[in-house]
Amino acid sequence: MTDLNSFDEKKVNWQELPGVDHTWLSILNVDDNAKVVDVLFKFSANEQIVLHRHTANFNTFVVKGEHRIYNPEGELKEIRPIGTYKASLPDIEPHREGGGDEDVIILFSLRPYNNTDPIYEILDGNHEVESTMTFDDLKEMYEAAA
Repeated sequence: MTDLNSFDEKKVNWQELPGVDHTWLSILNVDDNAKVVDVLFKFSANEQIVLHRHTANFNTFVVKGEHRIYNPEGELKEIRPIGTYKASLPDIEPHREGGGDEDVIILFSLRPYNNTDPIYEILDGNHEVESTMTFDDLKEMYEAAA
């Protein structure tokens, strides 16, 4: 029997995020007019995803688990428990993210300025940009999954 009060992640259409270990996503909506992408991210328990930085406005809501944020050296910087909402501006400080003792699921509402500026920059060990993710990249993934 399903608990009607719990989030059932098995009903989510997860896709692996290419080139990013321990990360899955499900793009829920792409609003071309408002330039907003709503996406669920799932990060593995007790793992850290790739070093990156957010280069667009974004809001987060922790749906399940514990969202952990690490500094570039991998030291724990912040813990956001289930139910935590945060509105954030772009941040030049790179970081890693991950789940606590269970996989974490976070709703991200991404708000880039246009279709082609990066939303995320994936960084190497020297903090140099290896790749980027834009509104158009996410829109293309969304349309391919439809």
